[in-house]
Amino acid sequence: MSLILEEQESEWYPAQPRGGVYDLVSAATSGADTAARLRVIAALGKSDDPRAVRPLMDLLGDADPEIRLSATTALGQLKSGRPVEDLIGRLRDRDERMITREQAADALFMIRSTGALLGLREFTADEDADPALRSYTENLLKGISPL
Repeated sequence: MSLILEEQESEWYPAQPRGGVYDLVSAATSGADTAARLRVIAALGKSDDPRAVRPLMDLLGDADPEIRLSATTALGQLKSGRPVEDLIGRLRDRDERMITREQAADALFMIRSTGALLGLREFTADEDADPALRSYTENLLKGISPL
């Protein structure tokens, strides 16, 4: 009896969900081919699926700088408030490539949550921050009323 019940349970609640966003997440996080991973990350950004946010946040720490850049871009497209702190961290990371830091500012600007805009404003007020990146961020914020 328990074997039959276990078989039935596996039909209605698979241990590893398959299809759609789950396949994309699997390919983005465990694929060996960088070009394929980049295409999948871009697709996740366009998916408008909130289940893509956490895996993309995890990819912000990937060893490959192109993967980090692509994940940053995708998170901006999803416009979820969940990755705001991680994106602020990417913006402030002096060891990160400038293009990824700029993309983090863009992503925060696209999210436009209170936390995202506050993080951008705090960054522009930080006199120790890179002057070019501060200027870039200030230009993004032009035309947005203060909090």
